[in-house]
Amino acid sequence: MAAAETPRALGYRWPAEWEPHAATWLAWPHKESSWPGKLERIPPVFVEMVRALVPGERVEVLVRSADEAREVGGLLAAAGIDRAGFGLHEIATDDAWIRDHGPVFVTRGEAPRLAAIDWGYNAWGGKYAPWDQDAAVARRVADLVGVRRFEPGIVLEAGSIEGDGRGTLLTTESCLLNPNRNAGLSRQEIEAKLRENLAVDTILWLGDGIAGDDTDGHVDDLTRFVAPGVVVTVVEDDPSDENFAALRDNLVRLEKMRDARGKTLEVIPLPMPRPLLEGDQRLPASYANFYVGNEVVLVPTFADPADEKALAVLARCFPGRRIAGIEARDLVWGLGAFHCLTQQQPKT
Repeated sequence: MAAAETPRALGYRWPAEWEPHAATWLAWPHKESSWPGKLERIPPVFVEMVRALVPGERVEVLVRSADEAREVGGLLAAAGIDRAGFGLHEIATDDAWIRDHGPVFVTRGEAPRLAAIDWGYNAWGGKYAPWDQDAAVARRVADLVGVRRFEPGIVLEAGSIEGDGRGTLLTTESCLLNPNRNAGLSRQEIEAKLRENLAVDTILWLGDGIAGDDTDGHVDDLTRFVAPGVVVTVVEDDPSDENFAALRDNLVRLEKMRDARGKTLEVIPLPMPRPLLEGDQRLPASYANFYVGNEVVLVPTFADPADEKALAVLARCFPGRRIAGIEARDLVWGLGAFHCLTQQQPKT
């Protein structure tokens, strides 16, 4: 892509998640191996997500077939969700994690106001074949919406990047610099791709992710912008916990960081739940994996004493939105939560 054709050069930018949405995109869950032994418990969680979001914005749902569309439409209707509030689209997927395989939308002030970025996708470093249908989702959604599509030519999942809409981006070394995505590319080359496609100026690097995270350390389980210059970040108070050192290191880094405006970040601690295990496997349970809708914030809860504290922290961060804590112990058996399962389409 010539420099003059990049989103940045054409005046596009990546809005913050809390900016107004036209819609939220989901991909209906169907992959047994993502939730082994628990798949039947996952659609009801999606119903609760749609129920919470629809009063404030439209929800667009990817389904694999007309039969699945009828099934999903029936589930949502049975839950009393207004049919005018959601759309069902036959686009095949390998899995439900649309944050990572779907498009990232960018906007600008003149027509055409909306465009889509189609990052390369290889299922988190080639971990879960097949992924060819997921790799085509960004293109197919962009075509459906009728917007221009940019291909930066690197592998990147949107769960690995976090932006404030004002030129600052957070990511992790453990994921973006992992050779299982873009072997041979330097930190500087990856930063250049981010700057040209997302119109960011300052890129801030955290270290490692949390235990149980199969993405090699996505930032959306760690640290999230809640306003320009303000982040929440998960902290672990127990020195014996395997997350303690990595989260302490990330906190120390954040306290030294400045955003694109040259301002020191305001850092708000967010608790971690107690270790959540499935057999002997630790799951990546994190309150940071919330999703900010137009009127509501979807927050995973884990029947944990820290649930109420986390909800209270986020309520103070988003005073104009309802905080919807949704039980996510079964959901996180799939190794992700609400942010991983959503992608916002900005309002233009």
